[in-house]
Amino acid sequence: MRVLVTGAGGQLGRDLVIAFSGDVAPGGRRRALLGPEGPGPGVEVVGLSHDALGVEHRTEVLQAVDEIRPDVIVHAAAWTAVDACEQAPDQAFRVNALGTRHVAEAAADAGAHLVYVSTDYVFDGTATRPYVEWDAPSPRSVYGRSKLGGELECPPDATVVRTAWVCGASGTNMVKTALRLATEPGPLRFVDDQRGSPTFTADLAAAIVTLALDRRPGVHHVTNQGDASWYELVRAVLQAAGHDPGRVEPIATSDLDPPRPAPRPANSVLDNAALRLGGLPLLPDWHDGLARLLAVLS
Repeated sequence: MRVLVTGAGGQLGRDLVIAFSGDVAPGGRRRALLGPEGPGPGVEVVGLSHDALGVEHRTEVLQAVDEIRPDVIVHAAAWTAVDACEQAPDQAFRVNALGTRHVAEAAADAGAHLVYVSTDYVFDGTATRPYVEWDAPSPRSVYGRSKLGGELECPPDATVVRTAWVCGASGTNMVKTALRLATEPGPLRFVDDQRGSPTFTADLAAAIVTLALDRRPGVHHVTNQGDASWYELVRAVLQAAGHDPGRVEPIATSDLDPPRPAPRPANSVLDNAALRLGGLPLLPDWHDGLARLLAVLS
């Protein structure tokens, strides 16, 4: 079996390539999702970064997939700069929505199963409970609308994986930001009125491997278990890394200076109902994933 991963230069894409290769991603651990032997023998993975394949270019996508002839395409490429998307909506839709159309077209031509990585931003964040896969999306930001556009481009038998608050050993994320700020003087102020499920790419990649190789259709919410505010997450990072968590101060989103261009969902907690009801193992608690990631970053 041959698997193509788009966006292989990103923090999730890198760990997807590792997981499909049968190795354990940095900060990961062998779990029941993959089984003791990983994805199994005979799985070949081809990872293409944005430099190698810009999904917004239809001809490039069709040619690349025709040459590689994958059995599965995991489409992790996206423009995820939330505030930048707000300032450049055409580019956001060109990459996240139209780019997914191109990948879906190429997958259909090749007879490949499509896995699309989506986001909690497809919801408006006003619910008072975790969102299940069957809740109606209502994105508030350009980024969220463009990623929902990508979902709508997927065929009915595709696997759509929504995740949230992603952190990994590579790339930029909140764990790395917190560690950097911990070395600087003064208080650290983070919002306490946005909640989500911190999710670690090593665990997320392992779950995506299972869903992809099983060709599980439909929407799946995949996050580490438990939830936190950004304030609580940063405190946990500092405490686990041996810094003073008392330096972290809670603020409201409305107190951010300057205010962020893109609105954030107040509630980004995703209920992994499709995994749970389908009898698939859930990802570990986010504190567990954080400890493993910090061990790698240290």
